[in-house]
Amino acid sequence: MAVSLFGAADRAWAPTCPGSAGAFCRGAAVVEVAAPASTSVWKFTRTQGTKEGDTFAAITKTADTTQSDPDFAGLIVRCAPKGKVDVLVALIRPFPPRSHPKVTIAASNGGTLTVEASMAAAGAAVLLPDEVSAFASGKWQTTPSLAVAVKESDSEIKGVVSLTGLREAYNSLVANCSQ
Repeated sequence: MAVSLFGAADRAWAPTCPGSAGAFCRGAAVVEVAAPASTSVWKFTRTQGTKEGDTFAAITKTADTTQSDPDFAGLIVRCAPKGKVDVLVALIRPFPPRSHPKVTIAASNGGTLTVEASMAAAGAAVLLPDEVSAFASGKWQTTPSLAVAVKESDSEIKGVVSLTGLREAYNSLVANCSQ
């Protein structure tokens, strides 16, 4: 009897099939793939402000990478001064910091809005005007997803963001804005 370094002296190696109580697989190879992250997860963050004691809360949602350009990162909803809430589009490739891109937002259940935006975070985030914040606190909470296009000069970045779970995340954000 031949001896192997792994202790299986008298049998050929074969991978066990997942869910089959140690039975060996036959036929095509089986590959287990991790399930994608839940589309309802909004990430809550709190960052330190420039003044001592200042903190800022935000919720973020990453883009659907199967339907978005590689330079489109996702959506940010953050607390702003004086009880306001800002909505931003996060980008991988920044636009010039002083640019004012046109942003078109199309809701999956109907309705399209085009606005002129400004830049934040050294051009890596597009700050949408105040009128858009009202959608985050209302209509978008029952909208499955948004298609977003950010256009500046001859450059355009497009992406899709699922809004599943926005209502709960938004309520949690607002409750943490003044803390």
